[in-house]
Amino acid sequence: MKLLSMRRATIEDAGAISTLVIDAYKPYIARIGQKPAPMLDDYRNVVVENDVFVATRGTEIVGVLVMVEEGAVLLLVNVAVAPRQKGQGIGKMLMAFCEEHARAVGSQAIRLYTHELMIENVEIYRKLGYRETHRAIEDGFPRVFMRKVLVA
Repeated sequence: MKLLSMRRATIEDAGAISTLVIDAYKPYIARIGQKPAPMLDDYRNVVVENDVFVATRGTEIVGVLVMVEEGAVLLLVNVAVAPRQKGQGIGKMLMAFCEEHARAVGSQAIRLYTHELMIENVEIYRKLGYRETHRAIEDGFPRVFMRKVLVA
């Protein structure tokens, strides 16, 4: 099996990222009754307007990380792994990379949100040290907001 590597996404990656995100979030449609927010994004714009990194195995994109710098806090907008690559530690690698990136840009914390019905995600984030800050409806989605303070 080829090694994983991380690199900044390019506009040429937008189609592959979009396909990966659709495949990763498709199972949630029935549970939440609508397409999850990341499925609605135009990834050509996302790549241009955000810090987007991809995990690759050879030439294949197997994971994606979308982040936005917000001063002292980094917003983790989206983390997704290709469904057939799940269970191989790619998600953990992406989350570790997010923390490294946050530190590199001077962020003191990372914040994120997930749909309240994506309960397995909430549990994963808790295990990674994120704490729930609040719940709210945002853009029509009931979300759980979480935050992790980075230790120097």
